[in-house]
Amino acid sequence: MPIPDTQLLPAPPPALLAEVASQCALPVGEELQPLVAEVHTRFDDALVALLFYGSCLRGGDPGEGLVDLYAIVDDYSRAHPRALLRLANAWLPPNVLLLRTHAADGRILQAKCAVLSLDDLERGTALWFQSYLWGRFAQPARLIHCRDAPTERRVQAALARAVLTLLERTLPCLEARFDSETLWQRALTLSYSCELRPEAADRPALLVRHDREHYRRLTGAAAPALAGLEAVAGETDLYCNRLSAAACRQGRRRWRLRRLQGRLLNVVRLVKASFTFEQGVDYVVWKLQRHLGQPIEVSPRLRRHPLIFGWPLLWRLLRERRLR
Repeated sequence: MPIPDTQLLPAPPPALLAEVASQCALPVGEELQPLVAEVHTRFDDALVALLFYGSCLRGGDPGEGLVDLYAIVDDYSRAHPRALLRLANAWLPPNVLLLRTHAADGRILQAKCAVLSLDDLERGTALWFQSYLWGRFAQPARLIHCRDAPTERRVQAALARAVLTLLERTLPCLEARFDSETLWQRALTLSYSCELRPEAADRPALLVRHDREHYRRLTGAAAPALAGLEAVAGETDLYCNRLSAAACRQGRRRWRLRRLQGRLLNVVRLVKASFTFEQGVDYVVWKLQRHLGQPIEVSPRLRRHPLIFGWPLLWRLLRERRLR
């Protein structure tokens, strides 16, 4: 019997694992617990880990926005009651659902909960061509539930590999010398460019500045494992790009292909969401309104038939360059 590819993945450097583990273990507010309980109710024994990331993690108040959660499951067949959901999750992970519950003070808490198997988390952060997972999980996250210690180690290793994958694939697009802030701003800009996103162009810079010291420590811990990235002797946060010109050209070509493929996959995911994302139209409209700063009218026919009547809205946002 062949060995699964996830068992052949190399172990990340201990210093990188330690930095990722320390981030994962930072406490989160008690107000998040009703959403955690809702995820447990939804997936029961199929749930092996739960990750919290995104803007509500940075802002510190889950009641002020839509919480981003990743429910890591052992098997899609145990996570979903319907065959269509199981097939969609395996074909183009993750599936996404919208959770709503109430905080102790009566406020409504909402979460966008993506569903991903542990094997797909490991593959997606180390082996996927697309940046969809390794671009996300190279950023800070909290591990707010884990079934057992072996699963915890696998999740932490996957997040550490996301850092290595993102930095390795960003290096060809950097100048001869750079610091960690420049590296991560470029990395997140490249990753964001592979999706249709309503965020402002300066979003990657703001994210890096928010966790500047964490990103500096990640870079230092990851550098020894990255061929072509070399710390400048005598400097605490300065690095050299030692890749050949040919390797840099090849890496930049891959990002152009990744950008084209990623945006096409974004459209496919929107189509998939119309079948699998509970209240998907409400979520997309909420997200766009939050970033665009203006209301978007949702007609009854758009709500009933998003595949037919959603395209004019998408085309208008692209034409007006509101999606980047």
